[in-house]
Amino acid sequence: MAAQFGRRLYRGAATTAVAAVAVAALSASQAPGAPSPLVAADGEHPSAGATTPADQGGGVSGDSPYYTDLPPLNTPDKPGSSANLPVTGSAESGIPASVLAAYKRAQETVAGTDPSCRLPWQLLAAIGKVESGQARGGRVDAQGTTLSPILGPALDGNGFALIKDTDNGAYDGDRTHDRAVGPMQFIPSTWATWGQDGNGDGRKDPNNIYDAALAAGRYLCAGDRDLSTATDLDRAVLSYNHSDVYLRTVRSWFTYYNRGTHEVPDGTGVLPAGPTSRDPGPSRPGPSRPGGGPSSSPSPTPSPSGTPQPGTSTEPTQPSDPSPEPSKPKPPTHTPTPAPTPSQRVAALQNDGTGTLTATAGEKFGAGVKVRARDGLGKTVAEAKVTFTVVGDTDTTFDGGFKTVTRATGADGRVSSPVLRAGEKTGEFTVRATVDGTSVATTFKVTVTARQADAITRTGTTKLTAVAGETFDPITVAATYQGKAAGKVAVTATVITDGDTPAVNDKGPYCTNDAGNPVRTIELTTAADGSLKLPTFYADGPAGTYKLRLTTEGGATVTIDLTVEERPATAAS
Repeated sequence: MAAQFGRRLYRGAATTAVAAVAVAALSASQAPGAPSPLVAADGEHPSAGATTPADQGGGVSGDSPYYTDLPPLNTPDKPGSSANLPVTGSAESGIPASVLAAYKRAQETVAGTDPSCRLPWQLLAAIGKVESGQARGGRVDAQGTTLSPILGPALDGNGFALIKDTDNGAYDGDRTHDRAVGPMQFIPSTWATWGQDGNGDGRKDPNNIYDAALAAGRYLCAGDRDLSTATDLDRAVLSYNHSDVYLRTVRSWFTYYNRGTHEVPDGTGVLPAGPTSRDPGPSRPGPSRPGGGPSSSPSPTPSPSGTPQPGTSTEPTQPSDPSPEPSKPKPPTHTPTPAPTPSQRVAALQNDGTGTLTATAGEKFGAGVKVRARDGLGKTVAEAKVTFTVVGDTDTTFDGGFKTVTRATGADGRVSSPVLRAGEKTGEFTVRATVDGTSVATTFKVTVTARQADAITRTGTTKLTAVAGETFDPITVAATYQGKAAGKVAVTATVITDGDTPAVNDKGPYCTNDAGNPVRTIELTTAADGSLKLPTFYADGPAGTYKLRLTTEGGATVTIDLTVEERPATAAS
């Protein structure tokens, strides 16, 4: 940001020198003990576009202009340090509801991930005031997104830093040069590194005050800074814009907001009096107050003797503003967006060690589905509700017979479904894990295989012989798997031909299907104890010995001889 633009925007300053003196004096009075960073001979730090701060890798807003209006010299009426309820007080100490909520949420979020930084929300408020007049007085929608874009001038090297386009115009609409974007004025290339999703909507939008405030907070906390110390706070502000005037202006508002603030409805915040050059062209905002543009009041004249005159303040005064302040804030048009729930903070569900999910019909799977919830920064999210659902044409359920189960993540972001119990339907289906109230989900393939037997034997020993036209004695077998009864196992019984490549025989013994038709192959299932009694087989065909082969699911086989004898001639006559 070019400091000369900052001075030009200072309300009522007749000359650059007067403005610089007033700013310096006020900053010195409001920030005692703050170290004075090294400055050039003209009182300015090198621009962020020309000299890159060693600890940050470049400023945020790319040497763009900023508001240099200073806070009132009188202390706010301290209408409640919590700033939770709309109250009366100095108009300048009022911060729009959604904007204030965004600053506080950013402080809380950073405190949870980087407590040693000690980020104060008042610092975000001070920067937001200087950068965009608190998002143009809180002109944001219910989600915190500005009603119209806030864009800085093209950073084309003409009075500003030279920054070629880095985002193909995605954020700033400029495919030639970059522009600072949004209420906290991020350059697109900086946003690409520091952008955050502060309101949990799954997007990182520099035009959203929640996203921008959180990004600014993390940017200010870069490295090992402790913002409770004056040195680190100054370093952080200078990393945002490497200008001594910028630092003093932000410091003044920081001190002012620490003395007291209050909440006002969105859209009713007080804009700085000077118009901003952040919005060139048709989008440039009009006068910030009723009745016209910047105040034309003359700048204050110092006492010739250099000593205060009777009845005057010992502190420097600012130009008066004849424009009337609104007597009462308008009623809120909407409720500030509440903080996101743990579930709304989840950006991804990850497989947390779920192995291959395969089980035999009727058996339990080895374990349930395991996932881990993380936010947009990769941090784990506790207390997020995750619903596990069995999807597909299957009778497999979670233990207890449920097809849908909801559980909350633990402190480490992990959660597991109950153990699955395979049904009798075989094949593949899906288990889906979904974060409640969001579209964040992940799926797992599950397979149910058929029951198997690795051995099958005939349980009778009597030779099976029948005269043509008669029936054979009952045929019984038993199937086992790993030495235990193999119940509900599929078995195929087939009368086969002799030879190395046996096939279904079209002659010899047969049984009947459900329709009563003769068949020489039939599908059967073992009982729960692994036993199987075959249907009645009839002797038929030329006399001889035929083979009945039984094959189980799993490949176990047994072959049984069926002998057909010719009917005696006397019996036939």
